Amino acid sequence: GRGRGRGRGRGGRGGGRGGRGMGGGKKVLVQGHRLEGVFIARGKEDALVTRNMVPGESVYGEKRITVEQGEEKIEYRVWNPFRSKLAAAIVGGVGNIYMKPGSKVLYLGAASGTTVSHVSDLVGPEGVVYAVEFSHRSGRDLINVAKKRTNVIPIIEDARHPIKYRMLCGMVDVLFADVAQPDQARILAINAHQFLKNGGNFVISIKANCIDSTAAPEAVFAAEVQKLREENFKPKEQITLEPYERDHAVVCGVYRP
Repeated sequence: GRGRGRGRGRGGRGGGRGGRGMGGGKKVLVQGHRLEGVFIARGKEDALVTRNMVPGESVYGEKRITVEQGEEKIEYRVWNPFRSKLAAAIVGGVGNIYMKPGSKVLYLGAASGTTVSHVSDLVGPEGVVYAVEFSHRSGRDLINVAKKRTNVIPIIEDARHPIKYRMLCGMVDVLFADVAQPDQARILAINAHQFLKNGGNFVISIKANCIDSTAAPEAVFAAEVQKLREENFKPKEQITLEPYERDHAVVCGVYRP
């Protein structure tokens, strides 16, 4: 088996780590990460965090940290790399995720909205996250996330048919995809063609055994990157998500049709 539970659903791996200091606020220092809109909580164990857009609420049982800055209290949510491929990429040292406060993001494969909620925190009230998820079961959770977060627009449609949601989704700065489908390069291409601005950016998670479970992961990643190049995606970097995910890579870059 995988050796490690996947941490989906209500139980799972819980939110982030960090001992009692995480609740204290006094003992924890929150610092800006080099990526804008992302923060690091320095405590007994450091944790990746985002500034909670809906203070007082956890989305999936993650820990929250309150820090007093002068008079005001600012609440952050722990972003666990074992639960989120984007967090795993950030902790793994990815150079750029291209999403920042004010960004418009098209998020394909939104699932229950775990990572979407952190992207929502990150882009903030001036930004927007168009979150596409085909599964109605995950979609229910996603819609609940969106009820509290005005910058999340849930789209319960198949990402293979972007024409169906063209009225719901505007042009975006960044395309993020975690679709885990054999034809994902094509799915990304048609969505980018429809919604991603010229010179916009992409961040794509590739799960090797979804594409070809018989080939070596490195070969699968190389073949997928080549397919992306053919679709006018210009990859700038590729990083694997060990130890948080097995045989996953994240590829980022620029879109230039």
